[in-house]
Amino acid sequence: MPVKVQRYIAILSVILFAAKMLAWWLTHSVTILTDALESIVNMVAGFLGLYSVILSARPRDTNHPYGHGKVEFISAGVEGTLIVIAGCVIILEAASHLMHPATLSHLNTGLIIVSAAGLVNYLAGSWAMRQGKAHHSLVLESAGAHLVTDAYSTLAVIIGVSVLMLTGNKWPWLDSVVALFFAAITIRTGYLVLRRSVSGMMDEMDLNTLKAIIDLLQKNRPPQWVDLHNLRVIRYGSLMHIDAHLTLPYYQQVADADREIHAMEDLIKTQFGDAVELFIHIDGCMPYQCHLCAMPDCKKRKSPLQSQIQWNTTNVWEDVKHGRIAAGE
Repeated sequence: MPVKVQRYIAILSVILFAAKMLAWWLTHSVTILTDALESIVNMVAGFLGLYSVILSARPRDTNHPYGHGKVEFISAGVEGTLIVIAGCVIILEAASHLMHPATLSHLNTGLIIVSAAGLVNYLAGSWAMRQGKAHHSLVLESAGAHLVTDAYSTLAVIIGVSVLMLTGNKWPWLDSVVALFFAAITIRTGYLVLRRSVSGMMDEMDLNTLKAIIDLLQKNRPPQWVDLHNLRVIRYGSLMHIDAHLTLPYYQQVADADREIHAMEDLIKTQFGDAVELFIHIDGCMPYQCHLCAMPDCKKRKSPLQSQIQWNTTNVWEDVKHGRIAAGE
């Protein structure tokens, strides 16, 4: 599905770019030109995104044991860079026209073309964002966010051109002022896309996802899950990779541990889908953890249960067994 959606976005970007260039050719408006320049970015990003989605969908191999999903971060990074460059070009073009205003014409026709393109951008962008979130595709989410932002920027263009029409083009400098405002929005959008790309490549922690996983495990925690620590969550495209240390009663057999790992995996998949990969390290419980353990009728217990540790984003992230400090060891 992500490949199909991105293919539509790439084709649409070419059509909208042609339409906006036609509007600029008719009107000679720098504001409309800035909108068309960002469409060049949409076009390049659309085809680059299509390539990255196709590549990220490939199964893992010996050269890429974690799959190809991180190419989406590279694609998003290139897209963010192109958006920032487009914003800088817009500033230069607007500044030039501010000093040497051009004569505008056919504003009504250009306004109709740009308005139609803006509406299509908004609808396509909203759809792409929904599909990106549903399939955990950063490329689709970035492309959708870019298209929606482009639509809002187009709205600013429409307002600016409408004012020019209502004033009989008495203030031609207003065209450049609107373009400068548009450039600021464009550069901010590019920065946000680039920031998210770098975060993904650096494996920055997604606190919202981490909290959702911890809350799910805590809510459905059986008594034999004595402790959970060293939890890590990383995304590779649509794949969610989870590392953790799970503490079980030390006297359980290997088959018991295997069953608990699969139980945890099935639980997480109920909320996050099948694209989940768990690497669970099993620890046997220690005597100093007895006061945290809720196992009923445990014949190996050294001290009575006081209270279980409530898992949260702070204590589950730590690479240390819980209970040692509290027990004074």
